[in-house]
Formats: sequence, structure tokens, C-alpha cells
Amino acid sequence: MARVAARLSVNGEQSSHPVDEVLPLPKLALYGFQHVLAFYAGAVIVPILVGSALKLSPEQLVYLINADLFTCGIASIIQAWGVGRIGARLPIIQGVTFTAVSPMIAIGLGAGGGTAALLVIYGAVITAGIATFAFAWMPARVFRVVMSLFPPVVTGTVITILGIVLLPVALKDVVGGAPLVGDGGDPKQLAYAVGTMLFVLVMMRLGRPFVSSIAVLLGLVGGTLVAFALGDARFAAVGQSDWIGVTTPFHFGAPKFEWFPILLMLIVMLITMVETTGDTYAVGEIVGKDIDSETVARALRADGAATAIGGLLNSFPYVAFAENVGLVRVTKVKSRFVVVAAGVIMIILGLLPKAAAVVAAIPPGVLGGAATVMFGMVALAGIQTLGKVDLKEEKNALIVGVALAFALFPATVPAFFEKHMSVDLASLLNSGVTLGATAAILMNLLFNGLGKGDPHADPQATPEAAPEVVLPAQADAPVAPAAAHKPATTAGTTADTTDGTDGSDGTGATDKAAAGEPAGTTDGAATPAG
Repeated sequence: MARVAARLSVNGEQSSHPVDEVLPLPKLALYGFQHVLAFYAGAVIVPILVGSALKLSPEQLVYLINADLFTCGIASIIQAWGVGRIGARLPIIQGVTFTAVSPMIAIGLGAGGGTAALLVIYGAVITAGIATFAFAWMPARVFRVVMSLFPPVVTGTVITILGIVLLPVALKDVVGGAPLVGDGGDPKQLAYAVGTMLFVLVMMRLGRPFVSSIAVLLGLVGGTLVAFALGDARFAAVGQSDWIGVTTPFHFGAPKFEWFPILLMLIVMLITMVETTGDTYAVGEIVGKDIDSETVARALRADGAATAIGGLLNSFPYVAFAENVGLVRVTKVKSRFVVVAAGVIMIILGLLPKAAAVVAAIPPGVLGGAATVMFGMVALAGIQTLGKVDLKEEKNALIVGVALAFALFPATVPAFFEKHMSVDLASLLNSGVTLGATAAILMNLLFNGLGKGDPHADPQATPEAAPEVVLPAQADAPVAPAAAHKPATTAGTTADTTDGTDGSDGTGATDKAAAGEPAGTTDGAATPAG
């Protein structure tokens, strides 16, 4: 299939980076649908958990799911397409954060449950979203000081923690879902999971480039068809669902603003800012695009805007979704317009309950098998970021090790939080991401203090100061005056790859070579300088 050359930059001009490539419409739709399927289970689980805990009716629960999908679409388009200085313009899917589940349930139960509780939650969500949006507009000098809290040792640890914390969610689906875990699980669902996982891995290993890029989608479709043939995928809910379901602002009533729920939600958004920061750097590593403080600020503004919109449209706080970061790495499809297409699909699903019911029929074992691959890749992205860090230094090794231990504490002894803490405090601390991220930040401050400048900036010298590199084959060749001050690049820097999605090697080497920087990347992930 012919490659599309159209690429758009931040200001609408042509860009040479694969992130800005506009793929053909069929590919956009297919890759976007793959993102939606990979994201769907994580997207709908939050309204299901919150709605069930607050004793909402089935009709109200369906409305929450549709509102969530609709708002996810809007939020993802804002993040990937960008609106002015809002949105990172990277292939980042926005989804409701798991970190907010326990605090929102605590807020809702404290307000008496039902739709009255939702009004208190939405008041806190709107306020926290506006506060996050305002925070990301701080002066550049102040924002750089804040970003110095997140050097690679912190962001790499947080991304690794996200993958590790998400893996148990996938593994529960592998055996049939959380309700079956205590009973030993369902061997048939395990078989679906293993079959789906093996199928995805084989397609990635043996398939053509285009087939490899949609391996997860093929695995989900194939696994569901097998389960349907064996009677384990049921689509009865499709016939019972309405054709159209429109999300309207303040469907359940005007929000209520109470100080403690707002405080709790502000703390939640602090944690989600760490998640989004880590995910933004992770995607930058994968697609080979340099990430600076302004890019992170734009990503956080999108988080804040999406969260405030979520409160208006009967949804919840939003964050860059780590699940889909893993999918970007697995598929090597780097175009941000694929995420825009996914956003359009999510908006449509949010308006069509029947379509959402079809996707919801995917068996948990099939989802778990595909998710295990993707969540493992999230953890790998964190490990690659940690590859920039000198872990031979004991202080850095301690930061990573102790933060990982804190992250595993809630999953290891969940009863501790219930028996020895108040409901409000437990709802905040009973999260591996919260404890792990907090430990990483505080220990980095203790051992390393505040850094200066952008902690993720390329430590290499500027192009003007970089030494000239001459290849052996070029040693006797005359050097053109215009190129005299630019280091030479190795052969194949701009060669096409076989991922079937773009004309670059996926590492940004072309861009770096043009800027006089060393390529230094392999398979979309940055490696330490030198």
C-alpha cells in the first residue's frame, strides 16, 4: 500500500517526524479501532466500579459508561491533535484514572450513595480539573523547577510501577475476572488468554509488517470468535441496548462543591500528573521524539481540561493511559492521528450503546491475554528510561528498589489499610501508584535534591560545539563548506524500515541527524549518550 507523505507539525506546516504523519483513512480507522479495543476494558471498569459501589440502577450505570466513552474521545483528540498550547500532540490516549476509584467511592459513600453522591464527586472533579489546568500554565521558570522533581530515575520508576501494577489487572482477566480469582479462576478463560497471547506473539514474529502492527486487534477478534463458537461470548446485551444515547451536561443535576472531597481529588490529580509526565516521556522514547518541559505542560493542560470536561459531562478524572503506551511500542505505529481516529471512534461508541455492547462482549480471558503483552511493554518502557540512569550509584538503586517495594505493598497486604486507617486515608493510600510515585519523588529529593534545568534534556553538547565525526570511507573526501560544521552520520540513518507505517526508522534519527545530534536510538527507545 502506498505510503502517505502528508505530515503536519504543531503549526500546521510539513513535518519530517513520523508522529505527524497522516496515514491513509483505512489505516487510521483500523489502527484507531485497535487502540479502542485495547483501551476499552480499562475505560469502562472505572464507571462500573464507582456506579456499583454507589448502588446506581442498571440504566444509570449504562449512562455512566456511555458518558465516559464520549468524554474519552474528546479528551484523546485534545491530547493528540492539540488545541493551541493544550495537548502534547503525541499518540497518547486519555482515559479515566484508576487512582481516583477508591477516593471517589469514599466520597460517594460519605455523601450517602446514589445520584446525590455523584453530584459531590462531580463538584470535586470539576474543581480539580480547573486547578490542574491552571497549574500547567505556570511561568516556564517555575514549571521547570517543578519538573526537576521528575528526573529519569523518578519517571522511569513510575512507568515501571504502572506496568507492574497493571499486570495483576490483566492476570485477573486471564482467569476470568476479579470475581473468579478467589475461587481459583476458570481454566477455559485461561486457555483463551494463552491462545490469544500466543497468537499475538506469533503474528508479531512471523507476520508481514502490516499484520504485525495490528496483531493485538487480530488477537482480540480471533479470540472472541473462538469463544463465541464455544458458547463463551454472548451478545444478548446488544439486542437489549438502545441505538442512540446522547450525553448531556449535568445529567444527574448541578454539582455540589464540598471542601474535603475537593482536597481529596486535588491529591489524586497530583498523582495523575506524575503518571502523565511519565507516560509522556515514555511515548517520546518510543517514537523517538525529544520531550521538553513545554511538551509536558501541554500534556498536563490536556489532563486538566479533560478532567473539567469530564465533570461537566458526567464522567471522572482523566490521565494519559499507560495501557496504550504499551500498544504504541508493540505496533510501532507512531502517528498521533491514529489516536485522533480512536477518539472519533470512542465518541461514536459513546453515542451508540449497541456498538459499545458488542465490544463489551469480548471475554475477559481474551482481553487478559492481549493486555498482559501490552502491560509488560509498559513496564519495559520504564526499564528503558531507567537505562539512562547510573544504577551503579547506590542512591539511585535505592530510589528504584524502595519505590517498587512501596508500590507492591497495597496489593500484598490490602487488609492493613482497612483495619488500621480511616476510610478517607485508606482511600488515598491504598494505591500502588500513589505510594510508589510518592516514595520515588521523596527519596530522589533526599538523595539528589532539586536538579537544574530540564532533567530529561539531552546531555550532549550543542551542534556547534560537537566534535566533527569523519567516517573511514570519507577520510580522503573533500568536505563541502556548507557541511563543514556538521558531524557526519552513519549510513542508513534515513533508511526505511519494514514496520509498514512510515518512512523513518522510528527513532527520530533523521531529525537528530539534521540537527547535528547523534542518532543513538534502537527500536524506538533512547539509549544513554556515548
